[in-house]
Amino acid sequence: MFKILQNTFRVGTATADYPRLAPRLAEQFRGCPEFDFAAWSDARPAAEACPTGAIAIHDRKGARHVTVDYGRCIFCGECEAATAGGAVRMSRKFELAATERRDLILTAEYTLRSDGTHAELKSSVSGTNAEEPGKRIAEAIHHLLGRSLSIRQVDAGSCNGCEQEIVALNNPVHDIERFGIHFVASPRHADMLLVTGPVTRNMELALRKTWAATPAPKVVAAVGACGISGGIFGANYASLGGVDAVIPVDVYIPGCPPRPEALLHGILLALGQMRQRA
Repeated sequence: MFKILQNTFRVGTATADYPRLAPRLAEQFRGCPEFDFAAWSDARPAAEACPTGAIAIHDRKGARHVTVDYGRCIFCGECEAATAGGAVRMSRKFELAATERRDLILTAEYTLRSDGTHAELKSSVSGTNAEEPGKRIAEAIHHLLGRSLSIRQVDAGSCNGCEQEIVALNNPVHDIERFGIHFVASPRHADMLLVTGPVTRNMELALRKTWAATPAPKVVAAVGACGISGGIFGANYASLGGVDAVIPVDVYIPGCPPRPEALLHGILLALGQMRQRA
């Protein structure tokens, strides 16, 4: 016992200060890609390299419409590698959670040259209207401590990458219970469903029943590219795609998988949605 206490005092506090302070990211950490639409001379190589169709192009009558969907993006970096000139680069940004699916979609329209490269940027739209996450999370935490939040996690067909990050929320570094947030075994005790994976056809009925058993007011968070859009699995004979193809979704948390801080960011955003319904 003495040695345990001695080690505890020597190590000190292990819990990170996020979201009060920015997280300490590893040097090799890769966040989402960022796009300089004005400097992007040709979107075709990036669209061809993207394994999930997160970057899509549509050419018509001398114009090109480009769509970038963070809900499909797995942060693989293939778009950066395929694009010359630095118009696409991998950032260290991960706080992308949004309450509307359209907020994860960026669009741009170009006029084209005869060789298919971009001549001029006609318009670009950033779908996300998120304010600085630090301010919003600080406000959420200020109100959060007045009550607890119970979460039921549902694996609807995940590869278990997201589950590993969710488990990390309960370790001493992230310690999600310091915010009054805890995981429960039954949906009947839950305020929120945290759903991972593309919804397999074998899990469709179970997910619907879980959602129906969760008392109102309730919120649903779709976790990761698979939970949002089906990710690399998409919709096929075995998978229905994203969670919102089966049950209503209130918050989308991009990533493949989203890191624990990104999950916490999305959970606190979902808590704001639940308060509006209460």
